[in-house]
Amino acid sequence: MENRVFVTGLGAVTPIGLSVKDYWNSLISGTSGVSNITKFDTTEFSVKIGAEVKNFDPLTCFSPKEVKRADTFVHYGIAAAIEAVKDSGLQFDDPLRAGVIVGSGIGGIETWEREFRKLIESPRRVSPFFIPMMIINSISGEIGIRFGIKGPNFSVVSACASSSHSICDAYRLIKEGLADVVITGGSEAAISPMAVAGFANMRALSTRNDAPTKASRPFDKERDGFVIGEGAGIVVLEEANHAIKRGANPYCELAGVGMSCDAYHITAPDSSGEGAATSMRTALQSAGVKPEDVSYINPHGTSTPLNDMIETKAIKMVFGDLAKNIPISSTKSMTGHLLGAAGAIELVACALSIRNSMVHPTINLENPDPECDLDYVPGNARSVNVNVAISNSFGFGGHNATLVVKKI
Repeated sequence: MENRVFVTGLGAVTPIGLSVKDYWNSLISGTSGVSNITKFDTTEFSVKIGAEVKNFDPLTCFSPKEVKRADTFVHYGIAAAIEAVKDSGLQFDDPLRAGVIVGSGIGGIETWEREFRKLIESPRRVSPFFIPMMIINSISGEIGIRFGIKGPNFSVVSACASSSHSICDAYRLIKEGLADVVITGGSEAAISPMAVAGFANMRALSTRNDAPTKASRPFDKERDGFVIGEGAGIVVLEEANHAIKRGANPYCELAGVGMSCDAYHITAPDSSGEGAATSMRTALQSAGVKPEDVSYINPHGTSTPLNDMIETKAIKMVFGDLAKNIPISSTKSMTGHLLGAAGAIELVACALSIRNSMVHPTINLENPDPECDLDYVPGNARSVNVNVAISNSFGFGGHNATLVVKKI
């Protein structure tokens, strides 16, 4: 019999809160984290808005020397990991039975841009720390070093599905008995000139520069693209008996996972919705959950014209007539799109919805799209007895991942 997997710790650094408590309170109150970009001069950019992490001090987690030797995405990830581990109460008495799998879609792009500018002047000016600061697996390595964890340790990269895929892999490690505990999730700090220019020039981003807080509007007829965000989400997954023996207070059970590929286009989702539907069906089957058991869906919900319409179609394919009765709300309406960290902060939201019997709203849904005709919890949070929640993440390249969590 395979092991059960509990979620015993949560950590979050987001555009709407630097802790899980603040993040949740902002979600429930419908607070937008989108504003004008301050990290660089946007004068020549068509997109001038983003969901930045505000008032974050890396010196709360690092020494001044360590701050200089780690990219911002590592700063965020370490801060979220510290909160999650503290929340879990773990001591890592057996470091070989613990692992770390934390992903990122883009990784150390701030470091890459800064060091490239130095390269133009002289190769000798490039920092000797450039490579370890830039590479995505530095986040998992740094967390392993921080907590002395010596079990499986790696990173997953699958664009906007990176953190959800990381959680899928962590789940399998515990299910198969290869680890008792895994720190997992994702971190991203890609609000940089190169990333914003790249996303903007492919017309993926909202250009609602005159109304930043209204720019991310999933499922709304006037949506015009996603808003780039940054931050980190980390969860502690733990084998059920291990958690029970030490007296943990789990949030929920990670009951199943699903993965698929559209095999369709490098950026656009398959218009049939079949890839997304397959991911959800596989996750429900993995969890031993029937469609009628699902209480809440946290969608990918990016605020792009294609994604929201196709995800709605996929949900209908999986749930049929039940789809209209399931509350669905997009975290990205408030946080923007955290790319490789999105799935993790959204799993945190699902875990808290189960614990608090409450689901956050989809803000800015003012003019519903006729093609998006489900219950997206517009405007205000709602009291819901959440027994089973699913979270979707879909990434460029056709990468799909679905997580199923349920009340213990």
